[in-house]
Amino acid sequence: MRTPPPLLRQTAYLFLLWTVWASSSFARQPNIILIVADDLGWSDIACFGSEFHRTSRLDDLARRGVRFTNAYANAPNCAPSRACLMTGLYPPRHGVYTVGSSARGKAANRKLVPTPNRTDLDEECVTLAEVLQRAGYATATVGKWHLGEDPARHGFDVNVGGFAAGHPKSYFSPYQNPALPDGDDGEYLTDRLTDEAIGFIEQSRDGPFFLYLPYYTVHTPIQGRPEMVEEQRTRARRDARIKPAYAAMVERLDFSVGRVLDALDRLELADTTTVVFLSDNGGHGLYTDNAPLRGSKGMLYEGGIRVPLIVAGPGVSRIGEVEDTPVIGTDLFPTITEIAGVSGWMDLSLDGRSLVPLLDRDAAPAVHSARAHSWEQRPLFWHFPAYLEAYRPSDGHWRTTPAAAVRIGRYKLIEFFEDGRQELYDLSSDPGELQDLAASMPERVAQLSEAMRAWREETDAPVPHEREPGFVTE
Repeated sequence: MRTPPPLLRQTAYLFLLWTVWASSSFARQPNIILIVADDLGWSDIACFGSEFHRTSRLDDLARRGVRFTNAYANAPNCAPSRACLMTGLYPPRHGVYTVGSSARGKAANRKLVPTPNRTDLDEECVTLAEVLQRAGYATATVGKWHLGEDPARHGFDVNVGGFAAGHPKSYFSPYQNPALPDGDDGEYLTDRLTDEAIGFIEQSRDGPFFLYLPYYTVHTPIQGRPEMVEEQRTRARRDARIKPAYAAMVERLDFSVGRVLDALDRLELADTTTVVFLSDNGGHGLYTDNAPLRGSKGMLYEGGIRVPLIVAGPGVSRIGEVEDTPVIGTDLFPTITEIAGVSGWMDLSLDGRSLVPLLDRDAAPAVHSARAHSWEQRPLFWHFPAYLEAYRPSDGHWRTTPAAAVRIGRYKLIEFFEDGRQELYDLSSDPGELQDLAASMPERVAQLSEAMRAWREETDAPVPHEREPGFVTE
């Protein structure tokens, strides 16, 4: 990971803070709520294609804003995706590539020595919360952090429920969470976090406030409220696609988002609050199938990285519209800071691009006139130099081996580092990645390969190449 010299970084950050103050002192900024679901699949919401999950409140949020159908997480699992959201940087710049060790599974099955992984976010990385905090925002994180023990070190005034762990021991109190006092026995975690989030909104109503609401749901353990699971069992008798406990968790997530939106209405804050909703990665392969996409959480196929994204509120004039431009998690840092009226983020050399031109109708004509090059042809990159075990022994050793990917326009190239194999897909005609075009389109493969090579050089992205000493030849 490349970081600037401490003095240079400090000077740049002081200038950033001055710019933030200057740009935000003349008008009331909108409140910002960033809601992140955990392991929610791209097609798990009705407005993104689910025919059996009931998500009326998220569907309503989409009708009030813009729904992005080609939105991506920066990584196929939790921690690196969240690090990218918080910093606006690709993984090689902050060093969080995966969850826990990058050397997962048995050494005898690993051909390469994977790149070492950070399990906490470097405090040298400036976060979205820090920028907004310095601009006068009250800041809170309510839910999953997964980037070290203490979110307060990264710009949050309030932390409820966030520490190093990536999933709860139980969704029912007692939670065994050092950052969340237990409630009454049997209290449901998603409900508790929603209560805490609404409490923060009520206390900060004079604003501006930034609420980061990363729910633990629908991450394992798969546990729904008993009465909702029973209701889903009844529905599952008529529709075998329904997995009762998982469906109950999805529906409670939707209900909880609705409670937050209702609180904004009750407090007369809906017109001054921008709400962003997305998932941190694709759905878990044992609990949702991510259809029509291929793959699941932990993979660089579309089912592992494409996610639902909805943006509504101030800064959004394209009400109820659908946007199919490819966008990525790192875009949300510059998007939110622009909506907030904070201009100093540009001094941070972020990897993302503000989505405001895709949200604001007034900006849309200029965007669409140059869209073919500046947006649809913008490269999006993924770099995952780590191993993840398969869900089941019957699936082989690995869910994924060290790999990378790039999307430019309609085409996506995946490269597997163990053997150099490359796969090319035309996502416009083959979103399920069923037809590998690499052999028939060598010029396109060369174009995307060169884009990845240049990006790796720019970001110092490490490519595993050393042979694993413990590997047993197949």
